[in-house]
Amino acid sequence: MSEFFVFNPKDILSVTLILFAIIDIVGTIPVIIELQRKAGSIAAEKASLAVVFLMITFLFIGKELLGIIGIDIQSFAIAGSLVIFFIALEMILGHKFFKEDETSEMTSMSIVPLAFPLIAGAGTMTTLLSLKSQYANQDILVGIMLNTLFVYLVLKNTHRIEKLLGKTGLEVLRKAFGIILLAIAIKLFRSNTHL
Repeated sequence: MSEFFVFNPKDILSVTLILFAIIDIVGTIPVIIELQRKAGSIAAEKASLAVVFLMITFLFIGKELLGIIGIDIQSFAIAGSLVIFFIALEMILGHKFFKEDETSEMTSMSIVPLAFPLIAGAGTMTTLLSLKSQYANQDILVGIMLNTLFVYLVLKNTHRIEKLLGKTGLEVLRKAFGIILLAIAIKLFRSNTHL
């Protein structure tokens, strides 16, 4: 059997949780609702396909792109851990460190800004390369597919989820994943600096 088809359930779970926390689709629900109000509707299928395409493409050619500009994956992983660290602080403290670009074009909201940069943005791409230094490609791919499925389900049921959890429930979930993400950022930094 090819090594590519050997999966590690523990690693798949770790990757899935890391990507789930960094994508933060649940915490993005209020933004998605606002985009739906502006655009009329969001194409969940189109957005999900764009997300999975962007993530898989970056997983496989991201390292080569870095090689062209002379950056090794460990250095990128350290940079990624710092980005993840600040995203985690955003989630926990509720203070924005990164500002999203406003868009005036509302005709293709399912791709921009929803799929990119809201879901598969710089933080997600950085995380994928950081994960590549720790986990096997096949385990990361399964994590990507599981998260894309979850993104699709959330996009299809945004209003139901909002009613079910309420504002307090969403905020608690966001802060809990922020703490998990903070621990992940520290682990990534330590493992790539050999501290």
